[in-house]
Amino acid sequence: MTAEVITLPRAQPSLDPMLALTATAMNSVNRVILDRMQSEIPLIPTLAGHLISGGGKRLRPMLTLAAAELIGYGGNRHHKLAAAVEFIHTATLLHDDVVDGSELRRGKAAANIIYGNPATVLVGDFLFSRSFELMVEDGSLRVLKILSNASAVIAEGEVDQLTAQRQIETSEERYLGIIGAKTAALFAAASRIAAVVAERSEKEEEALDAYGRNLGIAFQLVDDAIDYDSQAAEMGKDAGDDFREGKMTLPVILAYARGDEDERQFWRDAIAGRRSGDEELAEAIRLVRKHDAVAATRERARHFAQRAAEALSIFPDSKARAAMVEAAQFAVSRGY
Repeated sequence: MTAEVITLPRAQPSLDPMLALTATAMNSVNRVILDRMQSEIPLIPTLAGHLISGGGKRLRPMLTLAAAELIGYGGNRHHKLAAAVEFIHTATLLHDDVVDGSELRRGKAAANIIYGNPATVLVGDFLFSRSFELMVEDGSLRVLKILSNASAVIAEGEVDQLTAQRQIETSEERYLGIIGAKTAALFAAASRIAAVVAERSEKEEEALDAYGRNLGIAFQLVDDAIDYDSQAAEMGKDAGDDFREGKMTLPVILAYARGDEDERQFWRDAIAGRRSGDEELAEAIRLVRKHDAVAATRERARHFAQRAAEALSIFPDSKARAAMVEAAQFAVSRGY
């Protein structure tokens, strides 16, 4: 039997169907998040709330909720687990901002700028601990294994990215490995655990894992394209962060590969940190555009989004499946 081919919608894709699908359950998840971020130490909920209430899309826990809708799960175990997923994500963001020295997150001052690096790292640790409390309360060793493994893989991906920083010869293959770890692993785990709590087949688990993993790669590819394609106001972060930090993302990898020797020398100097001012950023954006590197990056993202959609072909057509397919297209088309 030939697998059903699912075509991604092209007309102004939106996250709205996914938001509507998961709205009621997300209210329950938000209550868990609010409850579990509390502490007798006032700085902890204050600092955590600065990021948690900062306007994020909650996409990762939304995947857990949407996947549960897709497979018809009628319980509520996934509410706490979706909160655990969000705590893992938030903890990694807090740590990332310290590592990167970020000044903005979601359009406002990053927590490390307001509260300092030590407090930001420690509150990130607190949220990681809360996430594991929620996993243990669920009682499933399989869920615990999936989410704890994802946490370890995320850390490995971040370390790999750190060691690739300012390394101009970083290959596309290594780059995809990095984003597959630091971003896609949690997307995959968030999607998969819904099938575990619903006691569905291994085939369905793997399909949801593939959906989340490919969606996560597409999402990160677009994030990296946006850094060379949008205004800071759209991104909600400093324009050119990746460039100044010497991160080897796909737009740079492609522009470097397609450039002449003078252009390659520019990239070698820029990524090494010898040319990283506003004029050099403008030149980097010009070269990325000259070689269609942003368009090529988005095209690769579309490929992974299509793979995400196709992974859902084993499930019957439904409102949930349509929302998840459209979410994959939204991940590719978004400008922020």
